[in-house]
Amino acid sequence: MTAPTSHDAPARTPAAPADLRSSPQVDPLAALRAPDEPPCDVFLTGTVFLDIIFTGLDTAPVRGTESWARGMGSSPGGVANMATALARLGLRTSLAASFGDDHYGEYCWDALEQGEHIDLSPSRTVPGWHSPVTVSMAYEGERTMVSHGHEPPEEEQPAPALPPRSRAAVASLTPGRREPWVAHAAGAGALIFGDVG
Repeated sequence: MTAPTSHDAPARTPAAPADLRSSPQVDPLAALRAPDEPPCDVFLTGTVFLDIIFTGLDTAPVRGTESWARGMGSSPGGVANMATALARLGLRTSLAASFGDDHYGEYCWDALEQGEHIDLSPSRTVPGWHSPVTVSMAYEGERTMVSHGHEPPEEEQPAPALPPRSRAAVASLTPGRREPWVAHAAGAGALIFGDVG
């Protein structure tokens, strides 16, 4: 499934927010739910990375040599880490993020929407924009990361003018850039958390 786009790129069809209720998890807020409550518990904005993690390295890679890892994994990273954790705790989670129109973006979209039951209806696919990537190497009880990416074009930033009603919102803030939706969310009763990276 894929996100709405601008321009004439093929569009993905996001899951409806009601799909959040079909998640097979225990609802930690079941006793507090009321008919007029917000459709999601937590709304987040931010950048989704494709994380590629190498484990089982005995030492740091040596310049000019090839190192082999005993383990490797990949998953959506960046703001997706927090969104995934919240969804796995049983909270109805909605995410506004830009996704590249490449294989990495499709993988991250599908993993979050299908695998984690995160509502991506406020998210979009950006034509011609490649997904940010982080490679993480774990060794000697620590990790080293290398990342690559570019900000999506300003007109492709997915933060909505009117975010979905939610109990809480996590705003990925950039110094000097206004996020008018934050005041709207707070005015609608959401508890606001700011993330500055």
